[in-house]
Amino acid sequence: MKNSEKKGFAQRICEAKRKQWVKFSMAVLLCIASTIWSGALWILLLIPFLGDLYVTKYIPWGAWKQSNNKTVRTVAEWVDAILFALVAVYLINIFFFQNYKIPSSSLEKSLLVGDFLFVSKMSYGPRIPMTPLSFPLAQHTLPVLNTKSYIEHPQWEYRRLKGFGDVELHDIVVFNFPVGDTVPEKISNPDYYTLVHQYGRDFVWNHPNEFGRILYRPVDRRENYVKRAVGLPGDSLQIMNGDVFLNGKKEAEIPGLQYNYLVETSSFISDKAFESLQVSKDDRMMINTHPQLQGILNRYAPTPSGRYNYVYRIPLTAEALAKLKNFKSVISVKREPADIFSGKTFPLKMDNGWTRDDFGPIWIPKKGVTIAINTANLPLYEHAIRNYERNKLEVKGDQVYINDLPATDYTFKMDYYWMMGDNRHNSADSRFWGFVPEDHVVGKPIFVWLSLDKDKGFLSSVRWNRIFKSAH
Repeated sequence: MKNSEKKGFAQRICEAKRKQWVKFSMAVLLCIASTIWSGALWILLLIPFLGDLYVTKYIPWGAWKQSNNKTVRTVAEWVDAILFALVAVYLINIFFFQNYKIPSSSLEKSLLVGDFLFVSKMSYGPRIPMTPLSFPLAQHTLPVLNTKSYIEHPQWEYRRLKGFGDVELHDIVVFNFPVGDTVPEKISNPDYYTLVHQYGRDFVWNHPNEFGRILYRPVDRRENYVKRAVGLPGDSLQIMNGDVFLNGKKEAEIPGLQYNYLVETSSFISDKAFESLQVSKDDRMMINTHPQLQGILNRYAPTPSGRYNYVYRIPLTAEALAKLKNFKSVISVKREPADIFSGKTFPLKMDNGWTRDDFGPIWIPKKGVTIAINTANLPLYEHAIRNYERNKLEVKGDQVYINDLPATDYTFKMDYYWMMGDNRHNSADSRFWGFVPEDHVVGKPIFVWLSLDKDKGFLSSVRWNRIFKSAH
């Protein structure tokens, strides 16, 4: 380096104001903290650039501000602001928090349809993006354009930074839909694997007019779901008559838990009565008006005129159930049997007679634990071994092969969770598609920052009593 250049550098250092040094020092501390947190040493390479940005200023970072052309300055200001906003939103959304809107009633009455949640990524530790090249705030599809919001390559291996803690029992958790790796473009429910079980793989793939294109989505680009963790890694879970048992012990009932009931009445239930029971319009079904459900009416005695009384299918909490039984028009109330509306439970390939209300026992995989594997229990863990932990899995006769080697046991690489909704008969959850791997966990809802009731008019739709209400 020439003497004049050394002198120029020294002059720049000497002429730097205290404000510049303070900004530089704060940026360096942030770099060091980020390096310690993430373990990414490359972040330290930013320090020389920060030194020039705040102190020496050899590179004319803000040269556009000195332009005499007003148009150039205006365009550059907008580009600078937009880029800064996109980077800031991208980093905040990945590492700190994101917004999530409750789309279905699976967690009522804990969380309601129309609740907007503040979801903390720090609670369980933020994931390093698996598909880093993506558009901020778009999960997998860009609105209007209807194209993918991410570039599939590169894809990084799963890695989670340190957070405030781990998933605990009864936590409400946002996670990526585990069996959402393969998605028929036109049908989201039931999931792809259920459709293949019902119709056969060739039928699903060869009928694009009915199912649409078959899409693949990386882990962090699958749909976001929100459920309650009712089983943790290493737990043995069983459901008997709707009650959850963990490791042989009955779990206390969660406040606000609800089940579906068939309610026979002599007259209509009014909107006002439904509102008093806190049953939304979408959750009110009159069996009499659905010709395909007439078999349910056959479970009831007809009136002397040969007609049937009104039969409703509605979800109720214990409190709402007690209130309903006092209605003068109510003739009978029965909890909805598992043989109607329920569908096939997990695992699809095992004919075990399990239902949504009587399920298991089933052991939830825990990282580092080895279990015996055979053709009898393989359907329980097949998807985890093959799809989640990316092993080649085959069965030849009575022998299981993992990565082309005969296998009689398997050691899990990840922790898994059992997730269920509080609206037990209206929740597509682990009872139907199985375990949630740890790499699918997104974050923990902290509070409701906005809540809109779609059954109400525009001015009265805001549920003011739910704003800033804890999500737990």
